[in-house]
Amino acid sequence: MSPEELKAYQAPKDLLKDRVILITGAGDGLGRVLAREVAAHGGTVILLSKTIHKLEAVYDEIEAAGGPQPAIYPMNLEGATIKDYDDLAANIENEFGRLDGLINNAAWLGDMTPVALYNPETWSRVMTINLHAPYLLTQACLPLLSQAQDPAIIFSTHDVQRAYWGAYGVAKAGLEGLMKILAAEYQGDIKMRINGIDSGPIQTHLRRQAYPGELATNNPLPESVASAYLYALGPDCDSTGQNFKLGD
Repeated sequence: MSPEELKAYQAPKDLLKDRVILITGAGDGLGRVLAREVAAHGGTVILLSKTIHKLEAVYDEIEAAGGPQPAIYPMNLEGATIKDYDDLAANIENEFGRLDGLINNAAWLGDMTPVALYNPETWSRVMTINLHAPYLLTQACLPLLSQAQDPAIIFSTHDVQRAYWGAYGVAKAGLEGLMKILAAEYQGDIKMRINGIDSGPIQTHLRRQAYPGELATNNPLPESVASAYLYALGPDCDSTGQNFKLGD
């Protein structure tokens, strides 16, 4: 589908009925919007982020709108261990008995600076949050996802392999590579859609950090790209290994 078609996609109200969807970075920005939209289309959302009060606010919004009762899972992706990810998957299985979708959306920009001047500690933090964490989380959740009838994994990508984007640009390039490799590995007996979505410019905190001189209101709201995520999560999507770019 073209970017215009993805943005115009009209998801059926019960698109995600009885499905359990895990969303990282669900406390604000795009993640918050996606959580509300998934719930509005019948999905039970597992809200993952490090800031509890933000997750509680999203939880309350979903409940107030009459969506399925969500779950809150506070987790700091920067400091999480392999056991933490395994425990998360075990808790999902014990609580819900299933996992139908995963949106790896959490991100952290770090510094906008030349590689020659990049602080190695910041580099490590950026790579952990933007690349290592999605890999570890996805790997831990794959056994559960593989048992679902129509599983989907989405990576929020960002094509910024340009000067001064440093560790973030490298991590996002790696994330797209991880998506394509994983999709190729699951093109077989197990039906699993694994795709990336590059939202293009939208009004988020990360965008404001990267472009502080830009008039933020010139960019569309995160709600404008939610339909593409719904499409990739639901059975109408027949693609895997694709990186859907919605803007420049």
